[in-house]
Amino acid sequence: MTETGLIAFGAYLPRLRLQRKAALDANQWLNPGLRGLAKGERSMANWDEDAVTLAVEAARDCLGGIDRAALRGLYLASTSFPFDDRQNAGIAAEALNLRSELAVLDIGAAQRAGTSGLIAALQASTSAGPILMLAAEKRRAKAGSPQEMTYGDGAAALLVGTGPVVARFLGAHSEAVDFVDHYRGHGSEFDYAWEERWIRDEGYLKLVPRALEALLAKSGIDPQGVTHLCLPMAMPRVGAGIAKSVGISESSLRDNLQATCGEVGVAHPLLLLIHALEQAKSGERILVVGFGQGVDALLFEVTPVLAALSRRRGVKGSLARRKEETNYQRYLAFNDLVAIERGLRAEVDKQTALTTLYRKRKMLLGLIGGRCAACGTLQFPKSNICVNPNCNAVGTQEDQPFADLAGRVMSYTADNLTYSPDPPQVYGMVQFAEGGRMMVDFTDVDAAAVEVGMSMRMVFRIKEVDATRGFTRYFWKATPAQGES
Repeated sequence: MTETGLIAFGAYLPRLRLQRKAALDANQWLNPGLRGLAKGERSMANWDEDAVTLAVEAARDCLGGIDRAALRGLYLASTSFPFDDRQNAGIAAEALNLRSELAVLDIGAAQRAGTSGLIAALQASTSAGPILMLAAEKRRAKAGSPQEMTYGDGAAALLVGTGPVVARFLGAHSEAVDFVDHYRGHGSEFDYAWEERWIRDEGYLKLVPRALEALLAKSGIDPQGVTHLCLPMAMPRVGAGIAKSVGISESSLRDNLQATCGEVGVAHPLLLLIHALEQAKSGERILVVGFGQGVDALLFEVTPVLAALSRRRGVKGSLARRKEETNYQRYLAFNDLVAIERGLRAEVDKQTALTTLYRKRKMLLGLIGGRCAACGTLQFPKSNICVNPNCNAVGTQEDQPFADLAGRVMSYTADNLTYSPDPPQVYGMVQFAEGGRMMVDFTDVDAAAVEVGMSMRMVFRIKEVDATRGFTRYFWKATPAQGES
């Protein structure tokens, strides 16, 4: 019998971790009640990261060792898409160098968009083929708000389909209820949240148990048969109350990761699922909940295939790759929460020629260079003539992806004159091990720690933002490979 379920998984959390105490120190004069939320840290995206770039990194982690040509769909869930009217999932597909014969879909407008998208992907994959489900979030919150403390940035990726699966899909149940715990109206910059106690008592404690009981009844699973319960809720002690009311052992309740990365919106249920898979054993059952204008509940059972899956960075690796950030002003600047004088050099017109972007999309979004069919020389960018002086063949260039090639720093500079949202602007020449080199910006790097010969990997990031026209331009940058799986 063919099984439907999870084939592979991946995750990504930004390197920076904003220390909540730094936010408290800046804002407790106005809101001393934030002290109760000031423990731990939250993941903080760099200035050149958004929901799309975060999703691409999670997808690359998920697809390691997997034939991308087999994919038949890519779904991307978020409530913080960079574009309202441009398919964000299509940008991710181009960056991942996927074929054009692909069903792509943006899913949003509710915090359970990640779980709803996962249910849809599981259902569609039984006939369509493997589907990559991505969920990512980079939400902005008002300075000094509880949301600023509890939110986090990050992304999750799940490859779903039929065949040998690491976790078989046992069933799902959804409840659609217009219970508004928070909302963000059209044109609004920030979420508006309602009273916490009411959300807990009327929302979580009433709606979630109903969905869990319905799913367990449909699946024929005893509540005590649930090994891992993933409840993406920042409120303390709510999870234990829900588990008790349904008859699930409280010991099965997973860490909600609030202390280490914060609540990552639509991606959070999937991150908790991945975190559970990283520790689960064959035969264990994982119950996942998505909450937002209703409830989604999904049930999986781990198979022996999980033990054979190649190592991923996942949630565990992402949590380990961290740098403490205590500069609250940097957080405000990266999230455009404060008006800063950026200088004359920041005022250059950043209009993007959409015709050029389309014609060069493989190079710009997919980092596709060339390989000479005559001598095998790699080069970026691709040209009509081979750069090898001993070859110089004409018309022999074939597509060569550079995104997953390892490189090393040949030379570099830290420029304090060129405008950068996070000065100094660090860039240099990267030589790829298989051949080819390119001048490229560096990101997630400490200028004083850069060295010639340092191992680098390529990452998909924001190149610059045309704030006048509301357009984000993407390209690839180099980042230190140390600490990457």
